Amino acid sequence: MGDVNGVADPDQLTVDEISSGPREDVFEELHPKIKDLLARKGFSEPTEIQKESMPAVSSGVHVLIIGPTGEGKTEAALLPIFDKMLREGKPRPISILYVAPLRALNRDLLGRLEWWGAELGFKVQVRHGDTPAGQRRRQAIAPPDILITTPETLQAILPGSTMRKHLSGVRFVIVDEVHELAQDKRGVQLSLALERLAELAGEFQRIGLSATVGSPTRVARFLGGTRRVRVCRRPYLKDSDVRVEYPTPTGEDEQLARRLMISRKSAARLRRVRELVEGHRSVLVFVNTRDMAEVLSSRFNLWDRAAGVEVHHSSLSSAVRIEAERRFKAEEIKGIICTSSMELGIDVGSVDLVIQYMSPRQVFRLVQRVGRSGHRAGETSRGVVITVDPDDILESMVIARRTISEEIEETPIPEECFDVLAHQIVGMCLENQDLELSQVLRVAKRSYPYRSLSAEDLVRVVRQLEDEGMLWVDGTRLRRRRAAWQFYFDNLSTIPDVKKYR
Repeated sequence: MGDVNGVADPDQLTVDEISSGPREDVFEELHPKIKDLLARKGFSEPTEIQKESMPAVSSGVHVLIIGPTGEGKTEAALLPIFDKMLREGKPRPISILYVAPLRALNRDLLGRLEWWGAELGFKVQVRHGDTPAGQRRRQAIAPPDILITTPETLQAILPGSTMRKHLSGVRFVIVDEVHELAQDKRGVQLSLALERLAELAGEFQRIGLSATVGSPTRVARFLGGTRRVRVCRRPYLKDSDVRVEYPTPTGEDEQLARRLMISRKSAARLRRVRELVEGHRSVLVFVNTRDMAEVLSSRFNLWDRAAGVEVHHSSLSSAVRIEAERRFKAEEIKGIICTSSMELGIDVGSVDLVIQYMSPRQVFRLVQRVGRSGHRAGETSRGVVITVDPDDILESMVIARRTISEEIEETPIPEECFDVLAHQIVGMCLENQDLELSQVLRVAKRSYPYRSLSAEDLVRVVRQLEDEGMLWVDGTRLRRRRAAWQFYFDNLSTIPDVKKYR
């Protein structure tokens, strides 16, 4: 197959910086239009994470911003970019690419960014799997200045001839909830997609946002690949109060257990959750699975339909989730029983308590979830873990202690996933009909998960793609075959399918 060496040293890694300190005057340096809008929205003073990170974003370096939920990390990334775009004049199409892991988060961001865009003269649009065909066509004809998307949709639009022209103008890429993506194959896929985008658009500024990162240096390297990334970080929880409870049955629970046909211990837990919900203004009740969310919701409805608690998870229709979010934010209901879909920055207003039903299994999960509460000035982030048995109690106590002291697990980042690599090679062949193997190796090795990829392993992956009828191999040159298109678009997502059987 020929020699494909001559690329950078595979052991070359990013050297990360910790930011030098906060700046109090970050709002004062912004364009007058932005300062006027901040005053109109009542933002007179920047938050601590904004003081820390906005100077770094303004300077043009790659930045990983880590701070509590509700501290304005999105604005910390966008306001300095808006400032540059206003001062430079009319932006190029899709100057900003905003990548978020959830469609629900895309929808929430769209509402926030559309306000800024309308006031500043920037067009903002969202594109994901649910975007109607007509809207996609309009985006191809008249692309927005800011495009909000998911990792999977970025894969879909990269090979398209029209959208590629628009993506060639990308200057800034913001990756929201970067910790969520970094720890599975979606992140591996995104890291290679960003390198493919860099081949098209040239180098762009990378900004990662996260509320919880167990390994800031490693996640910074994931974000930047071989590039230097500055880490701007604030404590995950400002003030926190995390308790572990084990509800014990009472006589009242005996009656409830018979009525709902559940155990006395389950009835005691249900009663305690309701007491906590009724004793607070707005409560998120996190569970570990969708099934448990449905079970708890069903029991509340059987007990009392007027309890003011609804359910929210990713298997429900978009309309149901949106309505639950709206009613909770408007304080028409007091509680939402939810899964990890509500961990990630979706704006549901002010939360004054988080309940975790059973151990969350991981410290970073509890930090992320408890961090959803206490965003009003002077408030404490409060959480209660409801446990079910002695093992659950002990595990929850350890996790609660480590949450308060911010002893978070390291972030695992998968490396050298050859199935993802195979898919990306096919994508590169769709973009380039006459692709050199050395170019594939060079692009892949800029990505952190593939920094140590050997030429021999790359050749093995290419040989399998050839055997599967996806590519022609001519010495060191790769050419797509007809089957490549269907293979690529049938495998855009690395999220595993889950099949259930009765």
